[in-house]
Amino acid sequence: MKSDSAENSGDVLPHSGAVMSAIVFELGDRDLARTVAGALQNLIDPPPEALSVFEADGSETSGPWRITAYYHVAPELEGLRQTLQQIVDAEIPTPRLDAVPDLNWVALSQAALPAVRAGRFWIFGAHDRHKVPQGPGAILIEAGEAFGTAHHATTYGCLLAIDRLTRAQRFRDVLDLGCGTGVLAIAVARAQPQAHILASDIDASSVDVARGNIAINRSGGRIRAVCAEGLEHRALRGRGRYDLLIANILAAPLILLAKDIARSVRQGGVVVLSGLLTPQAHEIVANYRAAGFMVQDHIRFAGWSTLVLRRR
Repeated sequence: MKSDSAENSGDVLPHSGAVMSAIVFELGDRDLARTVAGALQNLIDPPPEALSVFEADGSETSGPWRITAYYHVAPELEGLRQTLQQIVDAEIPTPRLDAVPDLNWVALSQAALPAVRAGRFWIFGAHDRHKVPQGPGAILIEAGEAFGTAHHATTYGCLLAIDRLTRAQRFRDVLDLGCGTGVLAIAVARAQPQAHILASDIDASSVDVARGNIAINRSGGRIRAVCAEGLEHRALRGRGRYDLLIANILAAPLILLAKDIARSVRQGGVVVLSGLLTPQAHEIVANYRAAGFMVQDHIRFAGWSTLVLRRR
């Protein structure tokens, strides 16, 4: 098999001798496979401990794209299938349940991750260091506990938006809200070394991961990472208004935060919003237009959307 992509979430699995479960989906369309994989990771609770998307070997008994999601306790298959169908608005075949031995599936899926190019940026793990052109666009991010390795369409879309925006405009004060691994903040720092960047996440472990990645990528002098919920934390309010705010979270919190985000962005400032399925983009746009924004760009990839909006 040829690896297309692999993502993971959660802690590295213990080697306790226990047996895990693998839920396997066989899908005939690459974009649908990526959309389903993203929904499994980001829109359904609990998320899998590790997840991979592979191009199958072309045998007549299987579809060309195979998603394998690893769980300590597997969800009920039919309920999971129906939930996915409602989210992605497409027919999903019934998955199968396989028992697998206790292995470090996070590490194994991480090793399968290829480097990803998004505009000028290359996001890669250490195992691909020799395959990636080294320079300001090369960003080392190991898959692990925090979300964001550019293999997911939402992170990829944000990186494309950052690439386009930073080629056209200079930004002074930037906020990466829900920073995950810190990859988006690092990308801004690489593209615009003069920018002052704040990265925040509600999850303390994600902030720790982001700080580690910021240090590894030698961006510590320009990025400050803090643990904060929403936009009311004093560290976020103390910076005044931002001319670029990036929020790669989910549709529901983006809607709830629309007015707060509007108050946090300067007139003429830009927001990059992601973490939403393309059918959800209309509702996001409506809420942000009501809060004083206009649409500047809409990036669609594998069933997911990234919106670039400018405050009027």
